[in-house]
This record gives sequence, structure tokens and C-alpha cells, in this order.
Amino acid sequence: MFRGFYWPLFYTAVIISLVGVAAIFSASRGLPGDYALKQLAWLGVSILTLMAVVRIGYRTLLGYSYAFYAISIALLLVVIILGDMHLGAQRWIEIGPFALQPSEFAKIAVILTLAQYLGERARNRYQTKRFLVAFILVSFPMIFILKQPDLGTTLIFIPILFCILFLWGVRLRYLVVTSLFALTSFPVFWALLKGYQKRRLLVFLNPNVDPLGAGYTAIQSKIAVGAGQFFGKGFLQGTQNRLRFLPEHHTDFIFCVIAEEWGFVGSCLILMLFALLFIRMIRVIERTTDTRARLITAGVVSMVFFQVVINIGMTVGLMPITGLPLPFVSYGGSSLVTMFIAVGLLISIYKDRSIF
Repeated sequence: MFRGFYWPLFYTAVIISLVGVAAIFSASRGLPGDYALKQLAWLGVSILTLMAVVRIGYRTLLGYSYAFYAISIALLLVVIILGDMHLGAQRWIEIGPFALQPSEFAKIAVILTLAQYLGERARNRYQTKRFLVAFILVSFPMIFILKQPDLGTTLIFIPILFCILFLWGVRLRYLVVTSLFALTSFPVFWALLKGYQKRRLLVFLNPNVDPLGAGYTAIQSKIAVGAGQFFGKGFLQGTQNRLRFLPEHHTDFIFCVIAEEWGFVGSCLILMLFALLFIRMIRVIERTTDTRARLITAGVVSMVFFQVVINIGMTVGLMPITGLPLPFVSYGGSSLVTMFIAVGLLISIYKDRSIF
């Protein structure tokens, strides 16, 4: 079980998660629900899930990739029909005291399915067909997740698709043409957005257009980040956090809590931890020549990397607010378990070290 186990990657993921538990404890202090304790429990579940994934092995999981994909699509349909509504979004399935967010697990299902489909096929034949099938495989979950609506999670599937296709060896013109088509179809995409999503994109350019409405969160998040200055106000001392000026501060805007209380130094430390995580993830590619394993790694790295970039970018005003959690750090059991499943896949690949 533990021979060849990639401990540095595992430790880095756990350390980042524990930083998240501490930040959640500060963010949720005074709120009913014991969010930090729940997150710590989810961390235990996530670690057990990771061990199960490593034990089963990525090869076995790839064999069931199409079944996982079908189940994820079915769960996304259940969400649309019977899902629990929260803050205007229908993204969760209530199972007793727990809330399952199928869109998180759909990311893993899509990565496994793309890796299985493309990894079994030669890259120098029928590229147009392969590209179209891969695009269709990603389109179905994107459509259902956008319907919830969850714009942030929907957008994450795009870099996953592009990175996997690029590493597989698709001709660059396919990616360029697809990008140009996406830009030209922006008016259609705009028409599909909900009203609050349109306002979020508009206030990104100027939050002061609606400072007490759509621009409120953007303004407060930047105030919280700036208030931390160099060394921060101290653990449990963040005023934006304690006085509840910042909405969703234990979930999507957890980085603001870290920046306000731990300052520029603490923010740099968490970024360094993420950088170390990405370096160790990328090293997995060097350990195998199995095409499917390399494609899984590309999908996982792109999923985590772009979530980090988008989440932190929206907290400091560099990107529109999309409601995307910070991996390993934001409160949420589904997100945390999904991230540890992804890490488990990489550790399984690292252990295998297959040469083909």
C-alpha cells in the first residue's frame, strides 16, 4: 500500500487543508454550525477516500470511467429536478444531514473519461473526430452545471479539456479555432446568463456602479485584503471577517480572511504552498510514459491550478466573481473530497511508475 507512496504531495495537500480549517474557524466564529469541526471531519473522510483511490489504482478506475461519467450526468440531472436551493442556486442534493454537490465529482469523472477515451486512440489519426467527441463529452456536464446555475465550475471544464487535448497532441489549430468561436459566440453566452451573473461581470469593471448591490462583495473583499497590510491583524482579529462585512467569507472568500489576518506574508506563504503543490503534481508526469496517466495528471493540474487562480483573482479584483471555492481551503465537503480524490489519482500514478 505505502511502497512508493508520494508522501511530499500528500503532506502538502494536508497542510494546505489544515490552513483552511484554521481560516474557517476564524471565519465562522460566532456562527451556528461548527464549520471548522465539520471541515476537519471532512478532511478525515477525504484522506480515507484518497487511500481507497490509491489502493484501487488509477488503472482500475479508468476501466469504470464511462460508468462514472454516466453516474455524474445522472446526478446533475437529479440536481436540476430535486436539488436543494441556496442563495438562488440549485447545486446540492440533500442526503440526511449532508449536502452533496455533484458538479464537483463531475470534474473527476470528465478527467477520467477524457483520459480513457483519448489515451486509447492514436493521436495521428482521425483528429477531428477525436476532438469533437472530447468536446461533446465535456459539453454535457457544462450545460447541466450552467443550468444550476454555476458559472465558475462550468468554466473550469474548459482548461481541463484544453490541457488534456494539448498534452495528448491535438493540432493547435483546433484549440485556436475553438477559442475564436467562443469569443464570437459571447452574445449567445451572455443571453444564457442569469441576471445576477451579468451584474457580477459588469461590476467587475467598476464595482462602484452598484456599491450596495452587485458590487458590494467585490468592494468588501478588496478592503479585507488591503486591511491586512504586511503582517496582518492577527489570527481571529480580522474586522471585515468578525463584523460580517464580507459575505461567504468561510467559503468562496476564505482567502480574504487569510489576507486580512495574516497579511501579505501569510498570503505569500499560502501561495508558496500551492506552488509547491503544483510542482509536485507536475513531477508525476515524469514518472510514467502511460498516455492515460499523463492525461489524468494534466487534467488534475489544470483543474486545481485554474481554480486557485480564479478564486484568488476574484478576491483581489483581477477577475469577475464567479462563486468558485479555493481548493483544499474553502469550506465544503464535496470540494475537499474531490480534491483528495484527484491527489489520490496522482499518487497512484506515481506509485505505478509504468513504462510502456
